[in-house]
Amino acid sequence: MRRMAAKAPAAAPQAAAAGADFPRSAPAAAPAESPVGPPAGAPAGPPVDTAPRQELRTEFPFELPRGYVDDSGTVHRDGVMRLSTARDELIPLRDVRVQENPAYLSVVLLGRVITRLGTLPSVHDGIVENMFASDLAFLQDFYRQINAEGHTRAAVACPHCSEAFEVELGGSRLGES
Repeated sequence: MRRMAAKAPAAAPQAAAAGADFPRSAPAAAPAESPVGPPAGAPAGPPVDTAPRQELRTEFPFELPRGYVDDSGTVHRDGVMRLSTARDELIPLRDVRVQENPAYLSVVLLGRVITRLGTLPSVHDGIVENMFASDLAFLQDFYRQINAEGHTRAAVACPHCSEAFEVELGGSRLGES
């Protein structure tokens, strides 16, 4: 029995060390207290931070520089684009139009990730291919910005005064970069 008692403490640090490389999402053992709170007579401990962590933002509003003009002459400028998935980038590669003309890839891809444009009931690649070139260029740049960690800012320091600040690498207006 001594051997087992001597081995048990040695095994625990090894298990802890082996799991130390990987973050855990839940404790290994169930909590001793009830999830409702402390017993009625127990003193209240420090407040527990129940605020949710920063949520992942998956949709981004935009405004087209010129706007899409539909068949009735209505101009649609305000829209929403969602983050792209791997599937969004892979499926267009099977499209015959993309295989014949690789430049068509951005049209098909944007048709998949734009979730709303003005009052249009749906957005698809047919709408994107009928947009003005300046709006298409804007949407391509916007797509790159939101799918690259949500921004294209870089932290820099002034070479003269060493003050730190951020610069926008993607440009904030169409044509800037």
